[in-house]
Amino acid sequence: MFDSESHHHSGLAVFQYTNFTLYQVERFCVIAALEMQSVAVGWQVYEITRRPLDLGLVGLAQFLPNVLLFLLAGHVADRFSRKKVLLICNLGFATCSAVLIEISQRGPRNVMAIFAVLVLLGIVRSFNAPAGRSLIPALVPAEAFPTAVAWNATTYQAATILGPAIGGLLYALFRRPAGVYATSIAACAVATVALARIHVRSAIRPQEEVSLRTVLAGLHYIWTHRAILGSISLDLFAVLLGGSVALLPVYAREILHTGPWGLGLLRAAPGAGATIMAILLAYRPLRRRAGAIMLWCVAGFGVFTIVFGISHSLTLSLAALVLVGATDMVSIVVRGTLVQIATPDEVRGRVNAVDMIFIGASNELGEFESGLTAHWFGTVPAVILGGAGTLVMVGLWAWMFPELRKVDRLTADHLVPVGEQKT
Repeated sequence: MFDSESHHHSGLAVFQYTNFTLYQVERFCVIAALEMQSVAVGWQVYEITRRPLDLGLVGLAQFLPNVLLFLLAGHVADRFSRKKVLLICNLGFATCSAVLIEISQRGPRNVMAIFAVLVLLGIVRSFNAPAGRSLIPALVPAEAFPTAVAWNATTYQAATILGPAIGGLLYALFRRPAGVYATSIAACAVATVALARIHVRSAIRPQEEVSLRTVLAGLHYIWTHRAILGSISLDLFAVLLGGSVALLPVYAREILHTGPWGLGLLRAAPGAGATIMAILLAYRPLRRRAGAIMLWCVAGFGVFTIVFGISHSLTLSLAALVLVGATDMVSIVVRGTLVQIATPDEVRGRVNAVDMIFIGASNELGEFESGLTAHWFGTVPAVILGGAGTLVMVGLWAWMFPELRKVDRLTADHLVPVGEQKT
């Protein structure tokens, strides 16, 4: 499954590139800020309304701007300085947290103002994601890129561990969300300082006229590469059904009988499992039968989601969520490698924008689906049905996308299907 000949020193060699290291600092701070903010918003909204459906609407409010703006965001990432786009986005994230502080100080009795800020947050995120993902290949040489992808995923998961844990702790400490939002602003400030120090290697990108063909270039590229299409669409539909993050406040309060600190631990658990797997993949890369292993791991994601759904023990629930994160990380690394390495720089922003729609749908829209099914069937049945649905989707995708199932090796220049290995 893993390459046993990988050397430990090579795993950290990518950090000799100062620009990449600075970007990881920036990325960690921004993600941690958003995760802290997410814990505070979820708990605040549920305290106001006590309706699981509203937790689903939290995800929907952030996802809809991505659907409306992803084509524009991809063009912006391909036509303008990606570093400058990220700097503007950091300012936008900090502004959203500042507005949430003002709303919290007024003690809102309804959540409409919070949802308005979440829509603005979704707009900023729609531009941040493709620009950030497209920047990575300009920070390291080609031979170091696969390792950079793994460490980039590790940074993301580390932030999803500490961010929710810190957010839950601060909420419990201050007994109100304003302290969490203020900490998010501070994290965005640190991120901006790190980003400003990055020197991006300039790449010559041809100036294309805006037309229907250029706007849809990202969609066309993914559609004509079946292995990529299969990997990212599997993430869309399987994780869409299996996502249970939106219901964690309900599980924390009503089922596991814990408080904000417990919610923070639950939110951090998938990130802990994913971080362990990402580090393992950085040092011992996935080399053989990558497509089949990805399918099996997504199936494991569904199984452990079911285990979480039926659990009434905080310990068992945390263990299940750790395994959910670990299995999901395999899908993340495989998909990220396929998309980033195989895409030319001049369309990388548009391709990443499309990819982020798939990711966003499986996260934010998945939260809405979880909230809606919980409203219809109850919290526990919704999670169990979602995990079972994930297993069904894995079987369908294994049959519909044999190109994905047959992917054997992941290399910088090509994908080698099983039975067609090159020496």
